[in-house]
Amino acid sequence: MSDMRFIMIGIVLVFVGFIILGVFGHNYQASTLESNEFETCFKYSTDNPPVEINCSLKVIDQILFFVLVIGFIGAGIIALIKGVKGNWDSKIKPEDMVGPGRRDNED
Repeated sequence: MSDMRFIMIGIVLVFVGFIILGVFGHNYQASTLESNEFETCFKYSTDNPPVEINCSLKVIDQILFFVLVIGFIGAGIIALIKGVKGNWDSKIKPEDMVGPGRRDNED
């Protein structure tokens, strides 16, 4: 028997991880290329000219972003596994059951 709460939480966490990666990932993909190929990194903005910055700081920002995304996806996968292996749904006391399958022991 599975635990639907953990399965739903896991699906949401994995979905949020991929949405964050898809929406904000393009901001972080160029730092490795800039540091390896050109050895000079720039911070770009719409209203100012590019400013030269330290490449290691830009790579650290990229790593932290991907750790955040991997954290969301990993937590979602763990919740999915716990939900599939879980048995909370089957450990309900008979007196706490509600619905059509409940047997009333009242006389």
